[in-house]
Amino acid sequence: MQVQENKDKTFIFEEMMDDAIRFETRHCCVQQKCRANLLPIHFLCLSLQQISNATLMMNIANPIYDTVFKYLMEDERIARTILSALLKENIVKVEVRPHEYSNGQKEVLSIFRIDFGATVRKENGDEQLILIELQKGGVQRLTSVYGGYPWLPTETLRFRQYLGVHYQNPKNIVSDSVDRHALPMVAVYLLGHTVGDIEEPVIYVRHQTFDYDEHPVTKGLPNAFVDSLNHNSIIVQIPRLHGKVNNHLDKILSIFDQTRVSAESQHYLSLDEQAYDSSDTEMQPILHRLLMAASSVEMRQDMNVEDEYYSIIKEQEGKVYGLERDLAEKETLLAEKDGQLAEKDGQLQSLVKMLIQAGQTIDDIAQTLHVGRSVVESYANASKD
Repeated sequence: MQVQENKDKTFIFEEMMDDAIRFETRHCCVQQKCRANLLPIHFLCLSLQQISNATLMMNIANPIYDTVFKYLMEDERIARTILSALLKENIVKVEVRPHEYSNGQKEVLSIFRIDFGATVRKENGDEQLILIELQKGGVQRLTSVYGGYPWLPTETLRFRQYLGVHYQNPKNIVSDSVDRHALPMVAVYLLGHTVGDIEEPVIYVRHQTFDYDEHPVTKGLPNAFVDSLNHNSIIVQIPRLHGKVNNHLDKILSIFDQTRVSAESQHYLSLDEQAYDSSDTEMQPILHRLLMAASSVEMRQDMNVEDEYYSIIKEQEGKVYGLERDLAEKETLLAEKDGQLAEKDGQLQSLVKMLIQAGQTIDDIAQTLHVGRSVVESYANASKD
């Protein structure tokens, strides 16, 4: 009986080959560091207890990279899942809307953006088309340039410029409506930096309507005209995620958590496979697509290009910051010198006035002070004024 029990508690390597290959393909590992290609013998024996205690880690492509993020959001089902979780709405359809400036034009620096047209189904069954401006910016690789300054100084301006394009675009006006109102818009910001001292990883900014006495106005709202001139925002501070999963959105956003960066390369995030239910119809497609990205040679090359590009930007921004700092110091010194000159000028004017009152002539004063006659005359005239 003991021999039979031992047989039941062991696995012949040939029987586990398929699983071992699957783990290797998915960048998974067992805590005991047993890998098929490292075994010196033809048989791998692991006890049932060892396998049950093993932690399976999978390395997914890091979606903080623009190329990975774009690849992820190109999947319509995944885009619906992520946007639905962020907006807390039932989005039944999304379409990527073309825009004239993409991340291929590198002058946009640290900002990557995608515009979506999304169909939202309300609880009563009604459907509404909205615009979603999704922008990802402030990559952490750049934050050290400004000595801890959390974002590039030009980032806010570019965010505002992109929003301005939406407001100006006539395609965002519902042409067949009686009042020609604009499509409702939501701006979503995925930030690789923190926003001041705000601790919440996700914040929702919604406009409200008040009268003169600060009383909320509800009658007649929502109103197409009012809504056409305002928009709501969602701000995600990626560094604030910290591996915590407290709700449905936290689980979705866990794929952006940079505390999970792989020790081997920042191109990958190491996730505990057991933390995600294999029957989760929302997370599994996301993880599967990021696993595919991690195994793509082309994707890795694109991430390397991004690293090189941002290192150049970091260097250039550092030079610009240094020049701006030097210029500010010189302006401070010039201001101090101007103040000193103004003080000396005032003293000289007072002295000229005193000497004139003492009965000295312009020529005598010029000779005494070792200045030109015209200078003394200007001080004398200023004293009269």
